[in-house]
Amino acid sequence: MLQTQGADGAIPWFEAGPWDPWNHGECVMALAVAGEWDAARSGLDCLAARQGADGAWLGEYGNMLPMADRLHMARVRPPAFRDTNFAAYCAVVVWHSYVLTGDAALVRPYWPMVRRAIDFVLSLQHEAGDISWSAEAHLTSADDAVRAGCGSIHKSLECALRLAELMGEPQPRWAEAKARLGLALRTQPGRFDRTADRSGFAMDWYYPMLGGALAGPAALERLDAGWSRFVEPGVGCRCVADQPWATVAETCELVMTLVALGRREQAVEVLTWQDAHRDGDGVYWMGWQFQEAIIWPEERPTWTQAAAILAHDAVYDLTPASQVLVSHG
Repeated sequence: MLQTQGADGAIPWFEAGPWDPWNHGECVMALAVAGEWDAARSGLDCLAARQGADGAWLGEYGNMLPMADRLHMARVRPPAFRDTNFAAYCAVVVWHSYVLTGDAALVRPYWPMVRRAIDFVLSLQHEAGDISWSAEAHLTSADDAVRAGCGSIHKSLECALRLAELMGEPQPRWAEAKARLGLALRTQPGRFDRTADRSGFAMDWYYPMLGGALAGPAALERLDAGWSRFVEPGVGCRCVADQPWATVAETCELVMTLVALGRREQAVEVLTWQDAHRDGDGVYWMGWQFQEAIIWPEERPTWTQAAAILAHDAVYDLTPASQVLVSHG
């Protein structure tokens, strides 16, 4: 991450790769956990500088990158959108910084950024509680609410509300919006993934739990129901249920989901599986294609490293912010 970070603080997926505020924010948190606070602060400043007047960021969709060859992703510019999940996540990043340092004065300059971002996100919330995936799609034929993205937004709203309290600016409208979003995620499945069936994606499975919208017995039931479908024993979490490809980032997010649901021993076991997916320098590869038994693709994204660092923090309580992503108030 340090080697990839630009002079303006931006952390792309990899050198000459795409940039989006969500994965950038994940890297900022990981750098802070690792004690690289100057780099983390530079990343926060970059977020603030790149925010648009409407409160959103134009985030590049790296998952739409073509392959340059069989093993490597192309270094070209992918499409970019004003994604609501991308925008909301800054609240998690700033709250994490506060919990890690205990310094309200340090995070106060970023509060206006968070406030604008959350107002942007909630301007795209439907009456039923679901939130459109992007400003470009809102109220068009492409309008949809992604279950994984909305699960993440639910967590972002929790952190935004905590920041609002810390800043002495309560936001009851945000609290009401979070309640409606959580209710929709729990009781209105038809409001999500309307234009495409994403139920085969692991993130659609675990994010309602990881983001705190689904908890208790209902969450454990959902976890157990999808376990054999998404988890390859000894390897990790499949990105897509019907593909023989496990990714380190999705596996680490599943690890954090297990911690959130009180299954720490299971989390330790699954996290340990990822040790096999590291290069000689200890850097994590993006994924493992276990049918062919090959690393695929041969990429080591910054956000993969970030997910691994944050999962280790959640499992082993390494810092004061270890429970930010897994504890829901």
